[in-house]
Amino acid sequence: MHCPVCGHDCVTDARALLTELPGRFAPCPDCTGLVYDKQSPPPDIDAAEPCPSCGKRFIDEVFADIYRVMVGEGDLSGAEPLAAAGTPLIHPGHSLQRAPYLPSRSLVLLSRSVGDRAAARLVAEVPEVRGVVRTGAGTPGISDTDAAPMMYTLLAGCDVRADVFSTRRGPVVVYKQQSALHVEFPRGRNEKILALEREIGRCRPRTFVDACSGAGTLGIAAARAGVPHVICNDAWYAAACWTACNLQVNRESLGIEEVTIHRSYDDLRSRPVAQDPLLVATAAGREEVHVYQGDLRLLPAVLPPEIDLSALDLFEKADTGKVGRITRAWQARVGGVIFIP
Repeated sequence: MHCPVCGHDCVTDARALLTELPGRFAPCPDCTGLVYDKQSPPPDIDAAEPCPSCGKRFIDEVFADIYRVMVGEGDLSGAEPLAAAGTPLIHPGHSLQRAPYLPSRSLVLLSRSVGDRAAARLVAEVPEVRGVVRTGAGTPGISDTDAAPMMYTLLAGCDVRADVFSTRRGPVVVYKQQSALHVEFPRGRNEKILALEREIGRCRPRTFVDACSGAGTLGIAAARAGVPHVICNDAWYAAACWTACNLQVNRESLGIEEVTIHRSYDDLRSRPVAQDPLLVATAAGREEVHVYQGDLRLLPAVLPPEIDLSALDLFEKADTGKVGRITRAWQARVGGVIFIP
């Protein structure tokens, strides 16, 4: 599938990705790897080469390689601990029982310290690195439609990666551009999905609205659970774009016959924060799904009547006053059962 960030085939359908997942990060009988102390600099030894049999390398060896490149370019002094190089995000992300052995192009590096020259070298010289992102203060996305959007900087390669989340009906695959959307790495339990499944079990909804959809995890999980009509919305362009993309990725397991994309990635990026809801994508089949980009406070104008269940996963849940105002307004205009994941 065409990747909107780099133009290559970074995005594959869920079936293909899940088929190779069980052994993707497992060592072969010939693999070896040293475990390094993350709170100390790596030892002054030559970097291990990928396994000649399977091409994988233990993650600590890969990170030591990353660290040495950053020291060579002056981004680190060599006195910092190994963990100072940054945060590794594997592709695809899923719950692991032990540290992974990485195949080629399976890691996106998030780092506050990395510079342009080191990033280019990492993608060119470290075979496991698929993309390098320089992070900053805050979290990618928006806290409100009148707030300045926040993005990290993709320095080299491609930062599109997938996460695999478990649901009662089976796994869902969620792709995202990591410089534009927050990290939501899968663990053994996903409390938001569990909350959604509890509400679906209680309400038996025919229509579900995820008013702050992010990359579409809850909406796709609701469709996977058999909710006939799902509506996803987010004011942030990257969230709406990747929700639409993830409908295509998961279409087989969702029983979707066709996904129609109404707005391209470049079109959405040209207006990164939307007010009035704009239809981004529609999906038809066993389930019907609509994806919008817009302010959730204006979304009721385009919603069908009799919404049974809504999720309001607001970015800043700590602001209880704001959450209360939005929830009361939604209840008055839309009705149905509301829950905050």
